[in-house]
Amino acid sequence: MFKITMGDADLLKNSIQIVADIVDEGVFKFDSNGMSLLSPDRTMVAVIDFKILATAFEKYSVEKPESLGVSLTQLVSIIKKAKSGSKITLKSDDKNKLEITLEDGGKRRFELPILDISTEKPPIDQLEFKTKAHLLSGVLEDSVSDADIVDDSIVFETEPGKFRAWSKGDTISSDMEIKEGEDGLMKLETTEKSKARYPLEYLKKMIKASKLADNCILELSNDYPMRLSYKIIDKMSMSFVLAPRVE
Repeated sequence: MFKITMGDADLLKNSIQIVADIVDEGVFKFDSNGMSLLSPDRTMVAVIDFKILATAFEKYSVEKPESLGVSLTQLVSIIKKAKSGSKITLKSDDKNKLEITLEDGGKRRFELPILDISTEKPPIDQLEFKTKAHLLSGVLEDSVSDADIVDDSIVFETEPGKFRAWSKGDTISSDMEIKEGEDGLMKLETTEKSKARYPLEYLKKMIKASKLADNCILELSNDYPMRLSYKIIDKMSMSFVLAPRVE
């Protein structure tokens, strides 16, 4: 049994909508540290690792660790009804339901069925990246937006001191290059060149997390999965792992 309340629903509302763009159902875990979800999408091309820390909640009471499978589509349809500044409470009960209460003048209560979802932990903790780029979120947004008018994929390329994002179509191309220390690339940790191509279909959904955090970390290696991470200190972390498009 648990009952947790967030004084301002915006963080939960905005982040859950991004999660639901990647996975349509998943298992949330609730423990003393907070609520979390680790799940691949149905195609196994992407994995999302999402956490909201207990310190982000106004009230946080979890009797013992609990896991609940829910439809993200249904959860979003409820949570998006919360107005900015609304109070939102999530509560488990003995009826195999997740109870959601919205308080914004009056009280609105919803019940969401708990689903039996089989899960296997994706082995993303075994990934080893050669490059870690600390970027302004807006810079990554711009590079993805530029590539989207060119092709259906983007290439990230790094070497010591330099980060590049480019795309090339039949008649048009885009290219963004930033040196370490310039506006947009705060830090680049790499000892060798890395280059990999990724599908924009997924990246366009993932960079929506830019509205949650000003900075992001992009990790990659040569023709290897990438990890894109966003964080709000003491509140939330959201990471995506995306398989490369190997040619």
